[in-house]
Amino acid sequence: MKNKRGITLVELLIVVMILGALAAIALPRITQSASNARQRACDTNVSLINSSIEMYFIDTGSYPALLTNVTDNATYFPDGAPSCPLGGTYSMNANHRVTCNH
Repeated sequence: MKNKRGITLVELLIVVMILGALAAIALPRITQSASNARQRACDTNVSLINSSIEMYFIDTGSYPALLTNVTDNATYFPDGAPSCPLGGTYSMNANHRVTCNH
């Protein structure tokens, strides 16, 4: 009698079920990590813009009247103005500090 080697349908179903369970556990964590990364990128952009406003003050002796005076300036942002990865917009308040409205 020959012994055939291979996997049975039951073994294949068990492997598929295990992979499905692992995917169900991992997927929420991956999406949460992506959301956290976008939030941190927005916070970094806000910090970068605030630093650029202070550099503008040092360079000119006054704070910018508009946020675009800094963000559209190639001296401070040679690669262009940063955009919020969460879809919000950056705005400057009366104290010359930037916030994001996402």
